[in-house]
Amino acid sequence: MELNEEKLHALLGKVVTEMGAAANGPLITIGDKLGLFTTLSESDPLSSNELAAKTNTTERYVREWLSAQAASGYVQYHADTQTFSMTPEQTMVFGNRKSPVFMTGAFYAIASVYHDEPKIEEAFKTGEGVSWGDHNNCLFCGTEKFFSPSYEGNLISSWLPAMEGLVKKLEKGAKVADIGCGHAASTIIMAKAFPNSSFIGFDFHAASIEQAKERAKKAGLSNISFEVATAKDFPGNDYDFIAYFDCLHDMGDPVGACAHTKAALKPDGTCMIVEPFAKDSLEENLNPVGRAFYAFSTMLCTPCSLNQEVGLALGAQAGEKRLKEVITKGGFSRFKRAMETPFNLILEARP
Repeated sequence: MELNEEKLHALLGKVVTEMGAAANGPLITIGDKLGLFTTLSESDPLSSNELAAKTNTTERYVREWLSAQAASGYVQYHADTQTFSMTPEQTMVFGNRKSPVFMTGAFYAIASVYHDEPKIEEAFKTGEGVSWGDHNNCLFCGTEKFFSPSYEGNLISSWLPAMEGLVKKLEKGAKVADIGCGHAASTIIMAKAFPNSSFIGFDFHAASIEQAKERAKKAGLSNISFEVATAKDFPGNDYDFIAYFDCLHDMGDPVGACAHTKAALKPDGTCMIVEPFAKDSLEENLNPVGRAFYAFSTMLCTPCSLNQEVGLALGAQAGEKRLKEVITKGGFSRFKRAMETPFNLILEARP
């Protein structure tokens, strides 16, 4: 085939952009840890000397860091004064930890997949899975940091109200299970909002459950507890509400998980399944969001499922149609999409 120089240059330009993004990832986590983004976002334009002084860091490193962020379009550079600042939009993404679109957490998780690349390479050869707990620790804090802002911004205000009659039950006092709770970001948000209800978080990763207990203790919550358990064997019954936040697709046997969940719910109970946003076909998911989720799915979600019994390996881009098949095969007779965000599908299932 004849080489198309124009297409080659366009592809090379894209790859150079990707190289810059990949190289800047660690700088984003450094900026988050050292408070560089937050301090800059809360200040008038600052020089590198001024930002270094405010954050107790070294000017020469800060100057180079600021240059990289300005070249990335993540901060603003003012050539006339040789100072830097952040726009309201940049602040929402990098500087404001309470923003529903705060994105630095993703880069902690990305750091983990680079650490674990040899494990996934071996899995490609053997077909075996890699357990969630066998990943680098950056993954666990990164997952929490990435998902928490969206949960904070949407869970109480829109996702739970989208479930028919659920908020009234929670206000009155309901029995709730949060499956695959991780570090308990979602569990704690709900427990704070509905003090009359009792919440229990389950996760098969013991280290995450220990962290969840510490988080709940620090929050001073008495209506919350945690146990190590899988989605197929968590204890209890007569739950009013059972939730899965961005975890059903990671499970080896999501059908079995749904069957156990249905049996544990009251006849008028509700199950909410929050999953990564996806359309139903590959061609519909060939976009920036799909690209990110397919990458995480290759490195994290698919290996996690393949490491468990059945190993259905739905992947992070399963889509509503495939998820409905799994959920209804698990015994739920009613299913609907309650709502969606650019990053999530919010699904409702009832016995």
